Amino acid sequence: MADHDYYAALGVARNADADAIKKAFRTAALKYHPDRNPGDKVAEERFKAVNRAHEVLSDPQKRQLYDQFGEAGLREGFDPERFRQQSAWGPGGNIPNVEDIFGGAGGGAVDFSQIFDQFFQGGRGGPMPGGARRPGGPGGPGVPPGHRGPMPGAQGRNLEAEISVDLATALRGGEITVNFNQQPLRVRIPAGVKPGARLRVPGKGVASPMGAPGDLMLVIQIKEHPFFWIEGEELHVRVPLTMLEAWRGARVRVPTPDGEVMVKTPPRANSGARLRVRGKGLPANGQRGATDLMVHLEVALPPDVPAIEAMMIQLENVYLGDPRAELKF
Repeated sequence: MADHDYYAALGVARNADADAIKKAFRTAALKYHPDRNPGDKVAEERFKAVNRAHEVLSDPQKRQLYDQFGEAGLREGFDPERFRQQSAWGPGGNIPNVEDIFGGAGGGAVDFSQIFDQFFQGGRGGPMPGGARRPGGPGGPGVPPGHRGPMPGAQGRNLEAEISVDLATALRGGEITVNFNQQPLRVRIPAGVKPGARLRVPGKGVASPMGAPGDLMLVIQIKEHPFFWIEGEELHVRVPLTMLEAWRGARVRVPTPDGEVMVKTPPRANSGARLRVRGKGLPANGQRGATDLMVHLEVALPPDVPAIEAMMIQLENVYLGDPRAELKF
């Protein structure tokens, strides 16, 4: 069977750097994710192929083996030097007839499992470095001779997927349901999680016939909020004011992760004025206490009704000079 072209799966050149591979993976994984293509088997297979390609090409050691030997180089126990020796036997580097190599030219049956053992070092109990033997062959503890037992450490592949959580869940923590490969998973989101954080879901990766299944790695993205955002270690919020509230000053209700607080705004407040509310920003974690909430005041214009423009014309006459007179670079 021909090797899969992992570079083509991600749509990158063979000399693509790590950043290009990562960017291409995220674009393709988002495009073919099962949540965006429910019931689409073609998209599901493309999603699996993209994950497999990223797993190989994002790992420098695996990528080097793949570039030199194709998918054979990714098999458990692969020996590059033995592969080179085998490939050099025949004219022009071609491997000769297997019967000539393994003594079958005289009519005896050829045990093709020996060929596998030559490349992958003792899948039937062949020697390992230091004289040890693999379980599953003669001398393997508790395993009958000739039996192919599971190879230790042959864990299935990990998968990676992005999930989006709302800001409240990111700050307070909680459980959400994630639909992955048409399977609902309950995932616990820790309080104070940041964008780009990774959560491991054990055993939900690719199954392995020779060991435990791999894990699912979830990369957290936080949904955009219409009023709140995070900058560094501080939580920010836009608070709209009526024109009269901005002129007179007011006490306004502001929601926070810990509940609502009343904030007193100063009189004559312009849009963009900022207030600091101590200890009402990002929740405390093991390394710090709760951070501050930065309140950005914003004068909200009234709705577009006929009487408003006439009032605005009267207000225009109140301005003394050009309000942008001091606006300079």
